[in-house]
Parts: sequence; C-alpha cells; structure tokens
Amino acid sequence: MEPRRLGKQGLTVSAMGLGCMGMSDAYGPADEAESIATIHRALELGVNLLDTSDAYGPLANEELVGKAIRGRRDEVRVATKFGFVGGTDGKGGGGIDGRPAYVREACDGSLQRLGVDHIDLYYQHRVDPKVPIEETVGAMAELVRQGKVRYLGLCEAAPATILRAHAVHPISALQTEYSLWSRDPEDELLPTVRELGIGFVAYSPLGRGFLTGQLRRFEDLPADDWRRHRPRFQGENFQRNLELVDRVKEIAATKQVTPAQLALAWLLTQEGVVPIPGTKRRKNLEENVAALGITLTREDLQRIDEAAPKGAASGERYEDMSVVNR
Repeated sequence: MEPRRLGKQGLTVSAMGLGCMGMSDAYGPADEAESIATIHRALELGVNLLDTSDAYGPLANEELVGKAIRGRRDEVRVATKFGFVGGTDGKGGGGIDGRPAYVREACDGSLQRLGVDHIDLYYQHRVDPKVPIEETVGAMAELVRQGKVRYLGLCEAAPATILRAHAVHPISALQTEYSLWSRDPEDELLPTVRELGIGFVAYSPLGRGFLTGQLRRFEDLPADDWRRHRPRFQGENFQRNLELVDRVKEIAATKQVTPAQLALAWLLTQEGVVPIPGTKRRKNLEENVAALGITLTREDLQRIDEAAPKGAASGERYEDMSVVNR
C-alpha cells in the first residue's frame, strides 16, 4: 500500500483509509462481527487509517474500533473527532461544543473507549461558532504536548478558519466531503491546504453510496437510513443524480471497473488527497482497495470531468448547511 503524507509534521498513512461510521451509525442495521472482520481485512490489505468519531453511535463506533484493534495498535493510525454533543449532527440536544474544557473531556473519553494511550489524528468535527478557533485549537495543542494526541485536524472548516487555526498549531489534515458529486473543495479549500502543506482527507468519496450505482430508488434505502433525510436522495434530486451516476457507469464500463472504483481512482489522482470510503462489509472493502491499481489516462480524466463537472449534483449535501464551511 502506497503511503501518503498528511501535513508536514510527520504523519504518514495508507493512500486509502477506512471510514467506520456506517458500522455503528446512519446507514441501517449493522453486524458487529462483520464490521470487525472488515477492519481486520483492511489491516491485512495495508489500509492503516481508521476514521471514527465520538458522535458515531454515539460513542459505540469508537468502542467497536477499539475492540477491533486490540493487540494490533502498532498497525493502525487512529483518527477520531470531537465536537458534536449527543450524536451525529449534534441532534442529541447538545449541539456543537468547542470549549477548551470540553475538548479535554472529549479526548479522555475517546482514549478510554478506543483503549489506546494516544490518538494519531484528532479532529474538531465541526467548528463551534460560539468559541474562537484559537481557543479550541489551543486546547487541542495542549493535548499534543501531553502526548494524548499526535496530530491535529479540522473537519468542514472554511479557508479563513483554517488559516487562523494553523497559526496556533500546525494542522495536519482537513477532512471534508469530496467526490465526483461534491467538487466544491476545488474552489478554495484545496488551494488553501496545498499552500499551507495540509493534507486533505476526503470523506464520503462515493457520494454516501450513490456513486456505486447500486441505489436506483429511494425505497432501496432502509427505513432507518440517515440518507432518507438528505436532500440529494429525495424526490427530483434523486432522479437527476441517477443521470450523473449513469454517466460515470458508462465510463467505468469502458475501463472494465465498477463505478465505485472509477470514482475512487479519480480521487486518488488528486494531489494530497486521501479518500476514506466507508463500508461495513469485506466485499465492498476489497472492491474499494482494488481502485488503487487503476490507471487513468489524461483522456479518461477529461471524460470524467465532462460527465461529472463541478456543481453537477442536484440538491444540497445536508438539509442544514449552516454546520459546514465555518
């Protein structure tokens, strides 16, 4: 597995990571045994960046990851996050908290659930508009000095916020949604992090599963699936986005690869980007990792650009976009 650097502080990770959220949260029923087997298979394949958060579950996903890596800590780069209080999107009533006291409390909780003595990459899950970023990152920097955290990251932060944070303590990675149907980072975020020497971790690189081509109807989503409440999966947006996926499928067929593999191979050509496709099944993991062996020509990239240009997706990423790009 090809290593990639995130930032200039010494963090190296596999060229592709594994998003673990769906093993405990958001995407319908999960199977703990299969999820743990998927993490173990990822390690066997050389995937060493495992991405989780205290919000996933909530709390349960960190416990799952901790159970999976017990006895294998040296093989893993553990990335987790704080900030959402009470679960994904802060819907548990606590909102977003970036106060220094909460940063310290959240880190101690994550260390305990993961069963580790340090976190390799610690992200602020969302920027708290009520707390100056300098105060939050200052508290995160103290965790580095204490040895509880190795490297720092931000999620869904705006360029101006990244600059302010990076001035307090070096930021090694920015994690933001980036895929063939979410190309907004190309406008300002990618130029900013490249100028500062910050790595970019792309979450939902398969459009929350849409770019796999497996979803054809809204009804294909489980009744308790988080995506049912996201604008891009609803009504006319769903149908328009199917057209984008079908264009990607056509190109994938000419390369004799799956649409998911094509989407990941495209991301892997982007400078400084590490995608973290999420899955809870070994079969999907193996398909994703195989994308590392795909070569895209200049002509392939041009066809992909034409099929999925910036702004091609129909609908917002979230029903409430106020929690991103702060």
